[in-house]
Amino acid sequence: MSQPTDSQIVVLASGNSGKLAEFSRLLEPLNMKLKFQSEFQTPEVPEDGLSFIENSIIKARAAAKHTGHPALADDSGLEVDFLQGAPGIYSARFSGTSGEHADRDNNLKLLSELEGVPEDRRGARFVCALVYMRHWQDPTPLVCQCTWEGRILTQPSGENGFGYDPLFFVPKYNCSSAQLDSAEKNRISHRAQASQKLLAALRER
Repeated sequence: MSQPTDSQIVVLASGNSGKLAEFSRLLEPLNMKLKFQSEFQTPEVPEDGLSFIENSIIKARAAAKHTGHPALADDSGLEVDFLQGAPGIYSARFSGTSGEHADRDNNLKLLSELEGVPEDRRGARFVCALVYMRHWQDPTPLVCQCTWEGRILTQPSGENGFGYDPLFFVPKYNCSSAQLDSAEKNRISHRAQASQKLLAALRER
């Protein structure tokens, strides 16, 4: 495979090393080189959209404008039916806690909000919206949104994953997301589904 040129650089509008590794594998067949936006000193932008797709577009547009390269952004979170779709786009800051205890506190708040709610009303889904922009004024960005259906447990289960994984029950596998083998999770998750759709769309384009 030839070495990627500048024209093949894609900027990831995130500082998450896990996402960089995951999306790098995704784009490798297309000879694209993914780089963190921080490598270009790209400033953070307020994620003030009202949907996952809006926030992804905001992040991708800002990264593409600042760097002059195509940009990839994702926004993801958890929707719970009983809570009318909350925590939704606020999933990462549901409890108001940041830092190393955010996941723990977010899970505790979710359990508190659903205390006493029966199993058949605990339906939920993870959502991932991916956006790819060729340039910051791209009038037709690629948008891929996918969901992963499940329900919320009454207590955490499993040691793998992060975020709400210990509370997200996957009926097909009869276990929580945090009990899944990482390779299997990366094959069936909301982000995996959206990534495969994006790869197919990029190949077609």
